[in-house]
Amino acid sequence: MIKYTASLALLIGASSLFAQSGKEQKKSNNALWYQQAFNKKKNFSIRLDKAYQIANTLNPKEIVVAVIDGGTDPHHPDLQANMWHNPREIAFNNVDDDNNGYTDDTVGWNFIGGKDGKIVGCDNLEIVRLVREQGKTFEGFKADGVTDKALLAKYENYLKMKEDVTENREKYAKQLERMVPLVDTIKSMLGKMGTENPTADQVKAYEPKSMSEMIIIGVLSKNSGMSMGELYKVLKEQINQLEVRANCQYNVDYDPRSMVGDDYNNVGEHLYGNNSVAGPDAFHGTHVAGIIAAVRGNGIGVEGIASKAKIMVVRVVPDGDERDKDVANGIRYAVDNGAKIINMSFGKGFSPNKAAVNDAVEYAAKKGVLLVHAAGNSNDDNDAIANYPNDSLGGGKFAETWIEVGASQQQSKHLATDFSNYGQHNVDLFAPGYQIYSTAPNGGYENANGTSMASPVVAGVAALVWSCYPNLTAVQVKQILMNSVTKHTGKVILPGTTDKVKFTELSVSGGVVNAEKALKLAATFQ
Repeated sequence: MIKYTASLALLIGASSLFAQSGKEQKKSNNALWYQQAFNKKKNFSIRLDKAYQIANTLNPKEIVVAVIDGGTDPHHPDLQANMWHNPREIAFNNVDDDNNGYTDDTVGWNFIGGKDGKIVGCDNLEIVRLVREQGKTFEGFKADGVTDKALLAKYENYLKMKEDVTENREKYAKQLERMVPLVDTIKSMLGKMGTENPTADQVKAYEPKSMSEMIIIGVLSKNSGMSMGELYKVLKEQINQLEVRANCQYNVDYDPRSMVGDDYNNVGEHLYGNNSVAGPDAFHGTHVAGIIAAVRGNGIGVEGIASKAKIMVVRVVPDGDERDKDVANGIRYAVDNGAKIINMSFGKGFSPNKAAVNDAVEYAAKKGVLLVHAAGNSNDDNDAIANYPNDSLGGGKFAETWIEVGASQQQSKHLATDFSNYGQHNVDLFAPGYQIYSTAPNGGYENANGTSMASPVVAGVAALVWSCYPNLTAVQVKQILMNSVTKHTGKVILPGTTDKVKFTELSVSGGVVNAEKALKLAATFQ
């Protein structure tokens, strides 16, 4: 993301909007820092350049990696050659040639779309769905005289969730109300100046005619690196985000599921959706896919981690929280269509149908599929606060082929990023997830931050190792990645605090994924 000074956020009264968004427009000076040989003091990379000195001698085989995400652009020039294509499906003939129940699933499937071509863009957060569903029971409920302690506890929890949802919707609606006039003011000022991109001199010479115009001029004077045109674009983007939050994500009265046309309460239903895998916003999935499998050596853009990876696109994540039914079906689809690795760069704090997801995770594990999941960006301890989906199958059972990934960065003191979740028992390892440059829709490239970027780094390393040693099992690949990490024995800043802790205490392995060491260790398994 482009960072501006705090005065901008304070002047418009919406400071939270300019926190780390995860998306950056500018290319960093060292775009692929995380792949290169590292300097122990400054750069904890995955040593990919060294790994390829080994991999190039091993004749790696193709391997299918499913990207379960919010949509991926399959036509990006740096991804197109490395997209998975269903060999049993004839493209665009409107026939289910392979009889798998998914018509024209040539590069994957979209579980949040309808047969009529409709596509779910934004959706509620899971807490909002819970409030809506439980409201059918508790609206008008009288607690007086009720002796059922379990029912009373559920009612109290419902009231807390409802209050949280109401407060957040009101907060974002108020921020939206404050920002819209400022954008209208900038639009008016640009019209008066007769240009969409006035120079600094033109802005300086402009005489403000209202308090709103004075605020805009003041913001620009305190943020000299930003033009008025840039400010207009930034605020328009933030308004769009606020509209989604207030009118969709936190709106109990909004439920887009009818677009899909399934029986939502039937978690055993699998055959629904459409083949529009890009969705209305393919940035996130495209960025993830590029980290794993952008074409290497083609002289353009970026270099993906795994040269032989083929990307299968499975769309289940809206602009909001993914639904458990869709996650479960996305996993099953990927497994049934040949994916050996599944990357899942998404997560949420509630999972009302976790049993359905557990069944799908267990199905994948039994089929020998490796599941790689982002630990989350709330600087939480996953040992104390659950992040879903996860490897817990209930009854003390855990998925043996699941890897949970935290986000690291270059500097040793701040090796764990300030946003990353962590957990000595529930996060397996860390991987670079800060200033990661990768593919973006429509042939673009952008930086992004998040455990969403760290997870595909691990999925890519796993794909590289497995493509070089295809006889390995998923359990062995996980073991190799865990036992070959780069250890940092010193102390780091605990994410979200100023406290110092041992980096080895933030995950099971205590280290950062290392492609070179992983390939060397994999050789000993042969």
